[in-house]
Amino acid sequence: MSSDAELVDPDVDLRVPAQRRELFASHGAVLIVISLGGGLGALARYGLARALPTPSGGFPWNTFLTNVIGCFLIGVLMVLITEVWSAHRLVRPFLGVGFLGGFTTFSTYASDFRTLLRPGTVGVAFAYLAGTVLAALAAVLVGVWLTRTVTGAARNPERAS
Repeated sequence: MSSDAELVDPDVDLRVPAQRRELFASHGAVLIVISLGGGLGALARYGLARALPTPSGGFPWNTFLTNVIGCFLIGVLMVLITEVWSAHRLVRPFLGVGFLGGFTTFSTYASDFRTLLRPGTVGVAFAYLAGTVLAALAAVLVGVWLTRTVTGAARNPERAS
């Protein structure tokens, strides 16, 4: 539940310096940690793409693995910060929105699918399209289940201190 201080007034005019300052004062730390996490996540994605280059017309394993790993990690993270730990208010923006948002990539997924839509690779394209969604959803569920199992959060739904 958000406090009134955390809510953003929908009619804030960012062209007005006083309103910009007020918005940054109340949300500046969140914006900073999201930016830092996003940059680190994008660097991690770049590293994985360099380690697993996709051959022309081949299955884009680097993007597939990036998105599946990211989805698994978001499942783990959400259980840890909502059911296991009392996390600092900046942990979810830094790791969930920032790092994992920068690490996973819908745009590259869509671009890879489009690239594969040509004679000879249409089957690979649709396998990639469906396989990524199914594997990503399964990865979130496995991450949640595994984290609850390992931490005992499933047996004790109360958040630990």
